[in-house]
Amino acid sequence: MPAPDTITAVQLSRFIGLPDAPVLLDVRTGQDLAADPRLIPTSTLRNHASAPEWATEFAGRSVVVICQRGLKLSQGTAAWLRHAGAKAEVLEGGFEGWVAAKGLLLRPNRLPDTDPQGRTVWVTKSRPKVDRIACPWLIRRFIDPRAVFLFVAASEVQAVAEQFGAAPFDMEDVFWSHRGDGCTFDTMIEEFGLQSEALARLALIVRGADTDRPDLSPQSAGLLAASLGLSRMYRDDLAQLDAAMALYDAFYRWSRDAVAETHNWPGTLSNTRPETAG
Repeated sequence: MPAPDTITAVQLSRFIGLPDAPVLLDVRTGQDLAADPRLIPTSTLRNHASAPEWATEFAGRSVVVICQRGLKLSQGTAAWLRHAGAKAEVLEGGFEGWVAAKGLLLRPNRLPDTDPQGRTVWVTKSRPKVDRIACPWLIRRFIDPRAVFLFVAASEVQAVAEQFGAAPFDMEDVFWSHRGDGCTFDTMIEEFGLQSEALARLALIVRGADTDRPDLSPQSAGLLAASLGLSRMYRDDLAQLDAAMALYDAFYRWSRDAVAETHNWPGTLSNTRPETAG
C-alpha cells in the first residue's frame, strides 16, 4: 500500500492517456536527466529549487511530482504545491520506479521548440478528417496537453510554420507525415517511442481509416464514418477537434481495456402467451 500523498507506478499508468490525467512535473536534476532524458508522457520539467515561486500556478489541480527516486526533491516540491492549494502526490520510487515497472516513456529529442508559454505549436491544412484529428489527440494525451494546433489553407502551411515557429504535420515533404504504408499517427508513435499494445491497436484502426484500407481493422470503417460525420457537423476546425477528442478517447479505452468484451442480446423471444387465471 502506498504511503500517504504518494501514487504507485501502476496507479499512475492507468491515468496516462486519459482526459482527466493529473499534471506531471518532473523535477529531476540535470545530472539525472543527462543519464536518461526520457520523460513520462505529458510530464514537464520544473526546477525544484524555485517551487515556492511557481507552485501557485497549480492551485486547485491534481499534480504528481517525479524525481529520480521519489525522495527529497519530489517530497519537498509536492509539499510546496500542497501549501499553494494543489492536490500533489509523489510518484513512489520516482523515475527509477517507473522504468522498473516498464511504464510508457517518451523520447523528448523529437519535441518541437515551445512558445513563450511553454506550449508546442503545430500547423496543418484545414478541414481535418482522420489523421489531422488523430495526431492532435495523441499529442494532447501523451505529449503536450497544452499543445496549440493551427489549421490553415494548404498552400500556406509551410509559410505559417516558418513565421510562427510551428511544426507542420500530415503534409507532403515534411518530417511529421506518412511513411511507407503508415500514416502520420504511426510516425508520431514511432518517433516519440510511444510503444504500447493499446496504441499499436489504435494505430491500426487509424491507419485503416486514413489510408482507405478498412480491411486492416473492423473498427476502421466506423472511425472513418464518424470522422466524416464530424467534419460535416462543424465548420470550425477547432470545434471539430474538441468534439472528436471524446471519440478517440473512447477508441483508446476500448483498445486498452475492452477488446475482449462482447455485446449481444442473449434472450430468446417467446411466442407463447402467459397463462390467464381461470
